[in-house]
Amino acid sequence: MDYKKTNAPTNTVTRDLMDLCEDTGNIYETVAIIGKRANQISQEMKGELSKKLQEFASFNDNLEEVFENREQIEISRFYEKLPKATLIAAQEYSEHKVYFRNPAKEKDKLQNNL
Repeated sequence: MDYKKTNAPTNTVTRDLMDLCEDTGNIYETVAIIGKRANQISQEMKGELSKKLQEFASFNDNLEEVFENREQIEISRFYEKLPKATLIAAQEYSEHKVYFRNPAKEKDKLQNNL
């Protein structure tokens, strides 16, 4: 996913709890969904950053490499300025871009229909 194009805020935003739990009917379930999505996003971003920084890794110690590597610093700063994973996940959830299901509720619906 391209996190550069997300319209999530870069700082904390107050949200209406009733709007958040509108789909699930339970705020705790909503927070769990957002939390799991935030973990997925965080792992994805960490993998991308590690892959980009791996290009700069060297196994020999040179005096030249002891000094700051500007490209590496710029990449790190870029990822630091991105919105946090929890803010991106909350934005995705509010825009209905997150797919979720609760197998326990689906099972109860099936039993009630029989």
